[in-house]
Order: sequence, then structure tokens, then C-alpha cells
Amino acid sequence: MKARARERTRHGRIRSRRGLLLLGWLALAGIMIARLVEVQLLERQAWADDALRQHRLTREVPATRGRILDRNGSELAVSHWQARVVIAPHEIEDFEAVGSALETHLGIPLPAAASSPGAERRWHFLPGRFSTTEVASLRRLRGVHIERELQRLYPHDALARGVLGAVVDGVGAGGIEQAMDSILAGRNGREVVARDNEGHEIPGKAVTMSPPTAGLDVVLTIEQDLQAISEKALADALASTGARAGDLVITDPRTGEILAMTSVDGAGQATLAAVHTTFEPGSTIKPFTTAALLRHDLALLTDTVDTQEGWWRVHGRTITDVTAGGWMTLHEVIQESSNVGIARFAERLSPGQQYTVLRDFGFGTETGVLLPGEVAGTLRLPGEWSATSVHSLAFGYEIAATPLQMALAYGALANGGFLMEPRIVREIRDARGEPERYGRPRAIRQVVPGWVTEQLTPVLVDVVDRGTGTRARLSSFSVAGKSGTARATGSDGHYEEGAYYASFGAYFPAEDPELLFFVRLDRPDSAYYGGETAAPVMRSTLQSLLSATRIPIDRGKLARVRRDRPVPAPVQPLARFASTDLTDPEEGGGGEATIPRSSLPARPKMSAVASARPLVLPDLEGATMRVAMRRLHKMGLRVRPEGGGRVVAIIPGEGMEVAAGDTIRVVGGR
Repeated sequence: MKARARERTRHGRIRSRRGLLLLGWLALAGIMIARLVEVQLLERQAWADDALRQHRLTREVPATRGRILDRNGSELAVSHWQARVVIAPHEIEDFEAVGSALETHLGIPLPAAASSPGAERRWHFLPGRFSTTEVASLRRLRGVHIERELQRLYPHDALARGVLGAVVDGVGAGGIEQAMDSILAGRNGREVVARDNEGHEIPGKAVTMSPPTAGLDVVLTIEQDLQAISEKALADALASTGARAGDLVITDPRTGEILAMTSVDGAGQATLAAVHTTFEPGSTIKPFTTAALLRHDLALLTDTVDTQEGWWRVHGRTITDVTAGGWMTLHEVIQESSNVGIARFAERLSPGQQYTVLRDFGFGTETGVLLPGEVAGTLRLPGEWSATSVHSLAFGYEIAATPLQMALAYGALANGGFLMEPRIVREIRDARGEPERYGRPRAIRQVVPGWVTEQLTPVLVDVVDRGTGTRARLSSFSVAGKSGTARATGSDGHYEEGAYYASFGAYFPAEDPELLFFVRLDRPDSAYYGGETAAPVMRSTLQSLLSATRIPIDRGKLARVRRDRPVPAPVQPLARFASTDLTDPEEGGGGEATIPRSSLPARPKMSAVASARPLVLPDLEGATMRVAMRRLHKMGLRVRPEGGGRVVAIIPGEGMEVAAGDTIRVVGGR
């Protein structure tokens, strides 16, 4: 009985185990069927898409970047498809054929490391880039893969690279490449590429989904030959003067178009320093101070001041000149670049007048040129000035400007007083190659009346013919210009001992300007005056330009303005005589002064009738010396002051007839 009971119990346990096992198998089968239904029916599309992605790759097709052209259509920057060649040794079936093809079409032997199926590296990139034509016949070889790359090329190497910029990872960086990136870049396309089971692209199995749209061409105002000439002239100047860096900007003053712009840093690399680096312009600012005086009728070019012994102590500060000038007209102050003279003349300006004119010439504000990184420079509000700011600003200190700002300001002197908007992009060419003008020449404002610039131009011509800018003088044509020298500051903002900026601004031809030059040299060695170092850069550039086959100026006009007389001789030495200051008694003054024996510079224009008519001397007795001299200067007469205070007599006397240009003695007494 007991044995039978144990047997039944054992069989019962076996049946239970079998039942549990069956249930387990049935549950597993159910799960597998459910998963199968899920995969085959519910997830079918997702798995199909995943499989498709393993064998297909959707990628962007880069658009061809637009060209950058000079004003005459010469290519300065272009984009070309180039190819890289990749060797896959494990795929090569005929190593001899592959090696022979590489030698024949590329001149490159098959690398030894890739010359057997058992090579350790799976991929071998051949050095260099090749044209699509060179690699066309290699595409059919098994184990040879071609990868296309869009390369940005600059046909003239380093020409205008500071202006052009570069392309980094397909994006413009610096210069026009950055400023016009959205126009040059175009729009990328898309394509689907078939891949094998190892994920490698199958040649010839690419399908274009949307084609790329090429970028548009940008035409600059830059003139290629003039740019090359300016770069060489600046490089020669840096080598000969030992300057750390330099800038040369050439514009058309009538339109504001930038014809050439080059900046070189201390490492010899092209930069955009003409746009983003400021400096104190020194004496190159003096023509603008003079323009303010003329505009507000506060001085004539024949007005005189006493520059004493070439130094003047004012408000606890000493202003000095290189040479003693004595009594000098405003014309001579500019011609000889007298700091003392222009500072004394500037006292006639109110702070508001001085600030407004400098601001109107574009100082202290960005020019708006279409280049990245432009800075505004420095021109403080009159409320922030010190007691000596009026004097400092008169000869180019306490103000900071970029070379481009200086060029545009001089352009206003050259074109009748109009400050022009700078233009670097002339036009954009659409997909059909048709030009679309990108803006037009635009005058921002008229800073001074035309008669002011008409009077200033002969002064600036004399600067070049007789004054501090003679090293820019040409024997056949007149050049109007002004040199400048200013102390240079270091990284700490303080002046460096023995460090200077030399600069020179000029326009040509002086009679009807078509070219405007501004040169800046940073810390030239030895000779550092602008007239000695910067002026020759302008001259060498202009001489090379005039001898070139293609020049951006009217040759017929040059023939009409060519000098028909020798270049004037330099001014004779100054003679000394005893005199007193021009100021009234209560203003103080007195001491020894100097005036030139030679004839004064040209006076404001007078008609032939007016110049022939005799002048009658007015009654000036009792007037201040300043008032008397101004009235006589306005009549076109020269003045020799004697004494101070009020006028007691004029020689010749009241009512006497004299001719324009005669010298009148004005005797003062207390």
C-alpha cells in the first residue's frame, strides 16, 4: 500500500513538472509570436527605414562659392572642386595596374605601405589635391576612392588678402569673405549616396535630391594693378625705414570708392589695420583746423601770428616747433607745419566750432565701410576737454583716427567739401552674370563750402612744392598734401620714448583730383618725420601708377594739368627783426619774432578788374592791432605790425591809394 502510494505521488510530480514545462514553452512561443507580429507588422516600416539608412546616406552638397572680382573683372578669389585620392589596399585586385595608373595620371607611386592586401592600415590618403580631370580615369579602379572637396583659391596669392579675408570651414573669416558671406556662400544642396554592407560609398550610386545654388559674384572697387603697386610701395617703405607696420589707402575722392587698401603688421602679414587701428594723426589734422577757421570767417590765409622762437608756454604746457618761425601767416603755418602757429590760430575757434567741424569731417564716428571690425576712433565732447585741448586738437593730439577716416576726410578737401560714404563693393552679379549695382556714390554731408577747399588747395600744393612735403613733389604735376608726425603709444596707453607715427595725406592732380592717398608708418627708425618717410611712399606709388599701362584716371586731364613751368624753388631763409606780439596790451606778449623776406603765399583769388583797381587805406587809428590787421588782410594787403596795443598810425597813411599785395606798416602804442 505504501509502495503504491509513493508511486502515485511520484507520477503526480512528474505530470506537474511536464505541465509547468509545457506552460513555459507555450508562454515563450506566445511571446515569440507576439514579438514576431510586432516586428513584422507594427514595426515593419521602422526596421525597413533603418535598413535603408544603413545602405544610404543623405548628405549636403556644398554650393560653389561666388567669385570676388576687381573693378575690371579680374578674379581675386574663386572656388574650384578638387579631389583627394584614397587607397583601400584590401579592395585592390591588381596592384600593378593601380600603381601604373597613379604614376601616369598623378605622378605619384603607390605607397609601399599600401602595396599589399595585408597592409595594416585600411585607408591611405595620397598627399596633395588634384583637379577633377586628373582623377577622372581613376574612378573605375577598384580600391581607389575619390573624395571631392570645394577649395577657395586666390589666383594672385597674397594680393589684397587683408581686404579679401579667408574661408575657414566653409565660412568667411575677415574682409569681404566675412562681410559678404551670405551673398558669396550660396545655398547647399542634398544628395543620397548608396553604401555597401561595410558602410562604404558605392561609386556612381549618388542621387541628387536638391541641387546646390551657387553663390553670387561680388565686384569690388579695388583696382588690381593699383593694389599691387601700393603693396610693393608699402613693402619697400617698411624695408627702407625699418617701420614696424604701415598702411596705404587710395580712394577716388569724387565717389568715395576705395581703389587700393593695404595694411601690413609687424610680422609682415596683411591685415585690416586701416579700418580697425587708430593713431593720433599729428600735423595731418592741421588742414581741417584751417578749414574751420576759414569756414567761420575767423581768419584769412594772410592773417599772421607770432610763433616767437618756435615755442610757446600756455596753461603750464610748452608747445614747440622744429624750427623758429617768428611772424607767420596762416598759409605759412600750414606750409611749414608750425604747431605754435596753428595752436594760436585755433584759439579763435570756440570749442563747439572746433568739435563740430572735426566731427563733420568724420572723426569720432565709424565710416560705415562694408568691412568687419571697424572702429570709430576718439573725439571727446567739448565738455570733457581740458584747458589745452583746443591747442592739442589743432595739431593732431587728443584725437584718434583710422587711416581710412583720414583718407575720407582728405577726400572732402579734394572734392569741394563733401564727405563721401566709403565704397568697397561696386556691384553684385546675379546667377546669369548680370551686374546689379550695390549702392551708388553718396555724399554724407558737405562739411565746408567749396570756396574753403579752393583756398586750401594752393596751400597744400605749397606744402609739397616748398614746405614739409617736398619729398612727394613731382616735376610734371601738382600734388596737394600734408605731412604729419605724432608720438606713438604702447600697449599700456602711454607714449613710448622715441616712437612715432609718420603720415602723409595727398590728392592728385591738385587742380582736379582723381586720386586720394593716405600713408601711415608705425615707428620708422632714424628719420621719422612724415615728410621724410611717408611722403615718398605716395610719390613712388604715383610714379609707378603713371607709368602703368592701365590707370584709373583720365590721361587727357593729366595732359591738360601738366606743369608748363619748373617746380618752384624752396622758400628763402627767414629774416629776423624786432617786433611785439599781436595781442592787445591786456593780453600781454612781446619779444623778438621773425618774418620771411620772400613774398607771401598766394592770396585768395581776385578778379583781374579788382586786382587792377587801386585800394584806399581806411582810418584805423584807435582800433586794436588785431582788428586793423584783419581789415587790411581782407583788402588783400600785407601787414607789418610795429608795437602793440591800439593803432596810432598806418604807413602809408589814411586815404592813400595802394595796390593789392602792398605791405602796410601798422604802428601801435599804449
